[in-house]
Amino acid sequence: MISERQEEIIKLLVKEYIKSAEPISSKFLAEKYDFGICPSTLRIEFQYLIKEGFLEQPHTSAGRVPTDKAYRFFVDNLKQESEEKIEEEIEEIIKGIKDYHKIAYSISKYLSSHSSSFTILNLGEFTIKEGFEEIFKTPEAKDSSFILDILTFIKKFEEIQIAPGLYIGEENPVQNTKTITLICSECNFPKQKVHISILGPKRMDYENNIKLINSLNKVLKEIV
Repeated sequence: MISERQEEIIKLLVKEYIKSAEPISSKFLAEKYDFGICPSTLRIEFQYLIKEGFLEQPHTSAGRVPTDKAYRFFVDNLKQESEEKIEEEIEEIIKGIKDYHKIAYSISKYLSSHSSSFTILNLGEFTIKEGFEEIFKTPEAKDSSFILDILTFIKKFEEIQIAPGLYIGEENPVQNTKTITLICSECNFPKQKVHISILGPKRMDYENNIKLINSLNKVLKEIV
């Protein structure tokens, strides 16, 4: 059981880590946000959250990084909503396109570039994969285990059925891919349903990527 203040600490630490990809110190959070407590008390809160499995200390760094448990808490407390601006952009890129294969390619490119992640669109008879270059732009790409997890996932992706959902680290349905997050959705599409996956580091921008998927679902429901 954690307090409201500890919940806020987790949310803000995850947000800052997503932005910076650098371990977050209690000193940094204390200077940037007003928790109504002194820095020493915030350090005690950090220690408690480490004990409860929400934070961990990488190597000798003075900062802390979120664990899978912290990411899961963060995601579960996000509002599941779409965004009008994203909807308008998706409508614009598919406007006037009659060939649903071309629609799929356009959507795949849009999702990949706007999520900074690898995307997979599975239409049954063929699969579109987009965004290798986006993966290699991330700080995580310097870690060989992350790249190996991405390649392992891509290799095994078509061998298993994955239910729609958001899978973080150890939750992933593909074994030995604990450094990545997968967002998987099923959307209505001309003539059929399409399975859409966004694949990236656990430090991905969850709020943005969930909005991308929800906005896409909303647009496709209206045109199908």
